[in-house]
Order: sequence, then C-alpha cells, then structure tokens
Amino acid sequence: MRAGDSRGGRQIPSPCRVQGQKRTERQAMRASVRIGKTTAAMLLLAAVVAGCSAGSSRGPATSAARPPVAPALRGQALRELESAYASPDAVVRAHAMEVLHELALPDAAGPILAALRDREAIVRFAAATAAGELRLAEAREPLLAMINDKDANVRVAAIFAMHRLGDTRFSRTLEQTLTDPDVNVRGNTAMLLGRLGERSAVRILVPRLRAEREVRVKLQIAEALWMLGDENGLKMLVAASISRYPDDQMIAFTALAGPHDQRVAGHIVSGLSSDYAEVALVAARALGMVGRADGMQVAMKYVTAGDPRQRLLAARALGAIGRTDAQQALAGLLKDKSADVRLSAAAAILALR
Repeated sequence: MRAGDSRGGRQIPSPCRVQGQKRTERQAMRASVRIGKTTAAMLLLAAVVAGCSAGSSRGPATSAARPPVAPALRGQALRELESAYASPDAVVRAHAMEVLHELALPDAAGPILAALRDREAIVRFAAATAAGELRLAEAREPLLAMINDKDANVRVAAIFAMHRLGDTRFSRTLEQTLTDPDVNVRGNTAMLLGRLGERSAVRILVPRLRAEREVRVKLQIAEALWMLGDENGLKMLVAASISRYPDDQMIAFTALAGPHDQRVAGHIVSGLSSDYAEVALVAARALGMVGRADGMQVAMKYVTAGDPRQRLLAARALGAIGRTDAQQALAGLLKDKSADVRLSAAAAILALR
C-alpha cells in the first residue's frame, strides 16, 4: 500500500502532502485524531512503508564541506561534562550519565561506576542504564548488589544492565514490573525492554500495549515495540504524532526517530511548524536523529530564547543535527546560566562531526 493510493474510496494521505496543507487544515486533522485510533494509524502507516518521494531539499544532517570542530571548544565541552558529574542538581548528574552512554566516550567507565553509588535514585537509575548500554564489565559487582536497591526503578535498570552483561537470572522479573502499580516503574520497564533489542520481548509487550490505560506508559510500550521492529508500536506512534496533545506529539516524534529509520521523517516534519516551541524543537531533534537537517533553522531560532527549557531543547536539536556550523551558537550556550543547558550544549558539541 502506498501513500496516495485509494482503498475503499478513501484517499490515503501522504505525510509530504499533509505538510503542504494550509495551517487550518492540519489543525483540523490533529483535532480529529485520538491516540489508539487504528484507522488513522493504518492510513498514515502506508507512508512509512513507501517513503516520501520528495526528500528534504536541505540535504543530510552532516556535510564534509563544513568547518571541523574547534579543539578548544571541544575541550571546553569535555570540562563542562566533567563538572556535571559533581553537580548539586541530581537531574544534571543523571543527564550526564545519559550523555556518557549516548556518546560512548572512551573514559566513561569511571564516572558511571561512581554514579552507581549516588545517593539519589534518579542518578543510580541513569548510571545503571548507562552501564548496561555500554556493557561495562567492571560494573558487574555493584550492579549485582543493586538488584536489591530500595528503589524499584533502580532495580529494573540493574536487571537490564545485568542482562546486557550476559547474566539473565533476574530478567523474568521484568515481566512482573511491566504491570507494577507504579506508573514510572511500568514505563521504565517498557523502555528498557525495548533497549534490550531482543524480539522475544514483543510477546509480553503487545498484550500490555492493549491493556495499559496510562497514555504515557502506553506510548513507552509503543516506543519499545518500534525499537524491536514491531508494527504495533509504529501504528500507535504514528497516530500519536498527530494527536491534539503537544506532550503526546513530542513523545511520538522522539520515539519514531529512535531506530534512525529515515522513512518516518514524513510523520515528524510537520511538527516544525507547530504553534508550540517545544514541539517544534523536539521535531527538529527527531529529524536530526534520522539524518535530516530540516530543523536547523528552528533550533537556531531558540538558541537565545528566554525560556531555559527552549534553549536546552535547541542545544539537543543542534547536537542531533550534527552540523559543525552550529559551533558559535553552541559556544554561547556553553556559558548559559542553567547547568542543564550548559550540559546539553556540551553534549551537542561533542556530537558534532
């Protein structure tokens, strides 16, 4: 089935055509769709299978013709990342762990091992997840102890990491935590099952996708399924990408881009023209994740925004896009008064190629 084909008298919309519709028409379309409407998802899914025939005129996210990253700027970024390990803000410390595993820096082991002993559960969770993502063998002993951590989310991350290190003795517990009364535990379990990359998890995720009532968790389950290549997850994320709720759109854009499949770009690009700055910035980042620079102008627009959340999202978008001509803008954000904005800018600089 291809975008633009007619089935039963109904025209299947292509994301490329939807992007070109008048603003009022797009708003009406979004208002008419709810997450989980199978019909809308099936109609839009066709474009992922077929792809958009007209690609972005702005080219790929990176280009060899652009200037190299300045060594001095990279050094400043590394120092900012190092300072984040000891930040008084637990959220910043946790974010630093995410940066370490996303960039797979060669000296990541030391900070991650130290963070496994952090007093805050959010940091221990992020560190255990990073240890699993990077398969840090030296983390095996502390991770084994964390199987009995007082925080359920940390226990889930420790089980994930041990599984990634080849110890599957505790992995069946994730089937139980996927139905935990705590919404965060259910969501984190779904996310980490997707990151395990094992198709066997589809067997337990699909029934939970149908049974889950919390929208945020439902979308995390859909994200996990899409990471595992299952179309049940893709259908729900495509529907959520045109939800009338901005939060759902942002989750959907990032989740769709997770597997780095360029065919989903058509479902993300319309987000660049959202009335909500945060939605547009998340769409810009998601497009960067699939190798497109369509969101460069949007990201640059918010580098100097008054809202630190928007500056943070702008930095993350520029990092995902990866164009080295963003260095000057990121250098400015590296001096931001917000520690998390500075860390996001540092991560973006280190991601430039």
